[in-house]
Amino acid sequence: MKVMIRRTSAGLSAYVPKKDLEEPIVKCENEGLWGGTVTLRNGWRLVLPDLPQDTHLPITVEARKISGQD
Repeated sequence: MKVMIRRTSAGLSAYVPKKDLEEPIVKCENEGLWGGTVTLRNGWRLVLPDLPQDTHLPITVEARKISGQD
């Protein structure tokens, strides 16, 4: 699914346009964000693509949901 990752004053957030859902990212598997899983406040876990650490935000990426409710 397409997910936009952006930096806000409160930290990182993820926006899923198809669900019209925006949630803060509360946990990152990798310190550099890319190439691992992130957990959203609503419990969704998303696998993010492996991108360079200096990738500029905001960016829309193809992520895969691995758990949580719809």
